[in-house]
Amino acid sequence: MRILFVGDVVGRPGRNAVAQLLPGLRDELAVDLVVLNGENAAGGAGLTGAIARELHEAGADVVTNGNHVWDQKSFKDEIGSLDFALRPLNLPPNNPGRGWLITKGALVVNAIGRVFMASQDDPFRMLDELIASLIETLGTDAPVVRILDWHAEATSEKLAMGWHLDGRFSAVVGSHTHVPTADARILPGGTALVCDTGMVGPRDSILGVQPGIIVERFRTGMPHRFEVADGPVVFNSVLIDVDGASGRAERIVRVDRELP
Repeated sequence: MRILFVGDVVGRPGRNAVAQLLPGLRDELAVDLVVLNGENAAGGAGLTGAIARELHEAGADVVTNGNHVWDQKSFKDEIGSLDFALRPLNLPPNNPGRGWLITKGALVVNAIGRVFMASQDDPFRMLDELIASLIETLGTDAPVVRILDWHAEATSEKLAMGWHLDGRFSAVVGSHTHVPTADARILPGGTALVCDTGMVGPRDSILGVQPGIIVERFRTGMPHRFEVADGPVVFNSVLIDVDGASGRAERIVRVDRELP
């Protein structure tokens, strides 16, 4: 199975890049499954049902989220009707939506870290419990191809999850920081790992936001309304080849593009 994981989509520039590039990349790379993080797709903060469908129609089989999942208030009432959309698994149990799904024979999970983030339930324990529950419930029909969108801040926590799941997940793919890392590799047990995929958003920005706004926030300590930057757009993603019989990753490579 060939999986393309697309980094955090930021605002309209990111959505336009997805619409322009993703259909062609699916064909060019012979992709079987696309997982895309959409938590910043609505004006740089959150997601809506309409935008989630837009990303799905552009070629994203699964749209994942993160700490901004409820920034657009309407989404809490919309996510339940979106069978391709996930929210972090380890949010409190009263949150709407779900943290995992099975599609095209693969398990896709969304989880959020706790270091430098709002306190959530233990993602390490919850992933252990999910795997055990699926094996108990589905037996030999439980998917061996397993992909985790690991939405976390600290590289140490991201790497720890990769090693914790090595041999049990096909890929642990980092999102959230919007800055692509150069550490894509396959761990000894067969798990593909990268700390952060990057983003689909304005290149000349700070995490997709107009640079001056962020600079002033650091300089003054005062809040400023975020505005998505413009100009050239980067499309950051990783391509993962997985043995469909064993679930072991065979290759992970960066796939990066840029639009003027």
